[in-house]
Amino acid sequence: MCARHHTVLPVSLNDRRCLLPWQGGNLCACFFQHSRNCRYQGILNAKQDSGVVIGNNRMPRRAARRSVAKREWCHIFFRPVNNTMIAFSPADVYTHEEVYRSLGVGNAGGIRFSIDSNGRIQRAVLLTSVPTGRISGENPYHDRVEGDVLVYTGAGQEGNQALGGANKRLLEQATEAFPIYCFQLLGNRRNKDLGPKRWCFLGLLGYLRHYKETQIDIRGIPREVWIFEFRVNTAFERVSSDFDRQLMSDMLAEEARNHASDDDERELGHTASMVDGDNGEPDPVEMERIRSRMLALQPDRFEHLVKDVLIASGFMDVHVTRYSQDGGVDVNAIAGKTMWPLRGLLIQIQAKRWLHTVGRKEVAELRGSLQPHARGAVVTTSQFSKAALSEACDAGKHPIVLVDGFEFARVVTSCAITLQ
Repeated sequence: MCARHHTVLPVSLNDRRCLLPWQGGNLCACFFQHSRNCRYQGILNAKQDSGVVIGNNRMPRRAARRSVAKREWCHIFFRPVNNTMIAFSPADVYTHEEVYRSLGVGNAGGIRFSIDSNGRIQRAVLLTSVPTGRISGENPYHDRVEGDVLVYTGAGQEGNQALGGANKRLLEQATEAFPIYCFQLLGNRRNKDLGPKRWCFLGLLGYLRHYKETQIDIRGIPREVWIFEFRVNTAFERVSSDFDRQLMSDMLAEEARNHASDDDERELGHTASMVDGDNGEPDPVEMERIRSRMLALQPDRFEHLVKDVLIASGFMDVHVTRYSQDGGVDVNAIAGKTMWPLRGLLIQIQAKRWLHTVGRKEVAELRGSLQPHARGAVVTTSQFSKAALSEACDAGKHPIVLVDGFEFARVVTSCAITLQ
């Protein structure tokens, strides 16, 4: 047998290696049985459970083994498959088979790993999808890309999630610097216009932070989940498994140099309560339900919600700036007569209907966009990093008020504004 195409090994019929796939190809066992007049050959493919072919007949594996039981040895050969290495380019689309075969990962699950013989992760693949209008309405927490940040909910669709298994192994990137490929499904198989290439390569992911939060599922039941935030890196033309680890290592090193003093960006901060309920602390589950409804709003609709809340709170001359041309300020308002110590003060607000964490950069940018003598606030549906909180109250700078999603839900409730 030609060594260029096959590797032949004599093995015992009872050897468990007969049942294991060979990395990089298909494992096939070739059995030879002699009779008086003819010679039969059977092929056992370890990736097929239906049986083997003996001559022109298919039979179960056990029958195939019995048919050659009188022979102490058979031959196994490894027939390499055509593993043409694919280089992935950001924004290009690929077939599912191209993804898992080229990167050496499994063909099922939202988080997949390629593991070496020592149990170390060589690379990971993270799969998400483009939410339809129906899915966005039913699940406002659906994975989404906001700017250059991917917000990803950990594996596990029902019940409380645990930081274990595939979820926990993602965190090893901080020490192992393995690449995480991210692909987004553009549509299901029923969409014939897409063809077989329906997985868009978003880029390589760099871990930013993770945290636990309560979410409301589509049945209205609260559950605890783990949220992961990743930087989506696209500053390269193409990447393949030949050099992806070095490329990822360089990207993570550059990220570390650029944010060497921003360790607090990886941790969440906690804003102080601005609303004292008449009946004590509000129900956190109900506040989360309101937050989930705000997350389902379009960004411009969220800005108008902020406007409605300001009017209900006694502010005057409230107006939303032109969308996408606001220079960082989304809503302007004047403190009303009931706020007599601040009467006439201009308040400029940045409204961020985000799922990912608001950081130091956004707070600093708002401060730089404020008009002279104005005061600023950031209102979000998500949360703030510790670095953002430090920036907001930095000595010698105009203070910025920070209102996170949970706190804004309390304000909405206190103003008796109903969200459909």
